[in-house]
Amino acid sequence: MSLRVTFVAAARGSPLLAERFDDDRPLDQAGWDEVRRVARDLLPLAAAELRYCSPTPRSRATGDALGYAPLVQPALRDCDMGRWRGLTLGEAMAREPDMVDAWLADPRSVPHGGESLLTFISRVGGWLDTRPLEDGGRIVAVAEPSVIRAAVVYALKAPPSTFWNIDVRPLATTTVAGFAGRWFLRFGKAPGQSARL
Repeated sequence: MSLRVTFVAAARGSPLLAERFDDDRPLDQAGWDEVRRVARDLLPLAAAELRYCSPTPRSRATGDALGYAPLVQPALRDCDMGRWRGLTLGEAMAREPDMVDAWLADPRSVPHGGESLLTFISRVGGWLDTRPLEDGGRIVAVAEPSVIRAAVVYALKAPPSTFWNIDVRPLATTTVAGFAGRWFLRFGKAPGQSARL
């Protein structure tokens, strides 16, 4: 038996250029408007046997607005960015350019005093690997884009640097299927097909 875990990226809590590390801001008006526009298309995912979300306010609000009533999963929290928490990449670069360069180049690096990229990917992957097969084959999880990027890197057993080459847009869906240690990426529906897990 295998699982299908469909991740839904949380709606926006700020304009893209104002995104902050380990951001805990709620949905902004544009985020609420986006959820309303796509709710009908994403509603079928509420049929999943298990429904989860990241602990961030915008992930919880997105899941609730889509009718998922998700259970908060601490393992799906964003990467711990230590003293860079709340900063934009530009702000961190202005304060500590050499440290940011080291962090971007080495997935084991923790110049901010938080969590390394490698540890973050492993944490999210560990959550995937411990999903119970016996509780059902379909799972939906509303999460921050970085969490979804980490899940894709883990599922594909890709080099950690691949994380920087994945773009997850607000309310995009990404499905991984399989079971512990053996995951694959499943792309979305073909045109004209109804949404399914």
